[in-house]
Amino acid sequence: MANASDGGGSIRIPASCCGLFGLKPTRARNPIGPDVGEGWSGLATAHAVSRTVRDSALLLDCTAGPDIGAPYWAQAPERPFVEEVGRDVAGMKVAVIREPWFDAETDPDCLAAVDAAVAHCRALGLAVEDATLSVPQWMLDADMQIIYSNARQTVELLESVFDRPMTENDVEPNNLRMARNDRSTGADYVTALNGIHALGRLVARFFVDFDLLLTPTMPMAPLPLGLLSPSRDDGEAQWRDVVRTIAFTAPFNASGNPAASVPLHWNRDGVPIGVQFVAPYGDEAALLRIGSALERIAPWAHRRPGVHSG
Repeated sequence: MANASDGGGSIRIPASCCGLFGLKPTRARNPIGPDVGEGWSGLATAHAVSRTVRDSALLLDCTAGPDIGAPYWAQAPERPFVEEVGRDVAGMKVAVIREPWFDAETDPDCLAAVDAAVAHCRALGLAVEDATLSVPQWMLDADMQIIYSNARQTVELLESVFDRPMTENDVEPNNLRMARNDRSTGADYVTALNGIHALGRLVARFFVDFDLLLTPTMPMAPLPLGLLSPSRDDGEAQWRDVVRTIAFTAPFNASGNPAASVPLHWNRDGVPIGVQFVAPYGDEAALLRIGSALERIAPWAHRRPGVHSG
């Protein structure tokens, strides 16, 4: 396993690109102190990518729970997470959504990955149906506002620690530019918080009718190295590429739901294409059950993506 954190998809997206299992835990499942009470105003959480579902579950058993003084925490699980591995999934109800929430066109490979996952779920005895989850644009914009405000605060914190202005030798150019260009106010920040909380309520209502949500992890196949680098010269174009990449993952950072990328599909070039499962708030158990069931019938730990150039 390898440590990873996720504020918009940064556990699930690398997992999808590398043929790994990547679980983003519920907001406040893992401790994040002692210096801050929450990561990126609740968007970010830390865990890992792993070869197997069991490894991810074992690590979460070791780390889950609040640290002293945490402002809030996720409800305790019914049983140790590792005991969810291998539990029966028959009868669970799965919603399928293929359309991204941000402006992005979904590659056929990613839709094929979802179709393969649907077939596996039905083979396991799950009820699967297409669904919709309409998210107002202002809620998605709130997510972006939060990120902007935190970039500025992070740079200002670094400047106070080092007692000098940060430069591009210290901070990636596009991140520094984002912080310098931020003009949000305290009122903007409160509006953004209200936006992500509203999205959390919207997603919670969706899960009244479903146990799991299935989507592509990314709307595209793995990207060439460097395309998302915050050191690119074309800052606005780089940010557009980032937003396209997180079109399926970022809403669940805002809502706080646990979500996982499962490496079920490989395209004709031998490149892994993950699918995302999302569960109700606090229900990592459902993700570990479906992940381990799929791992049993379509194992991936032995597969290695090749090296591609050009």
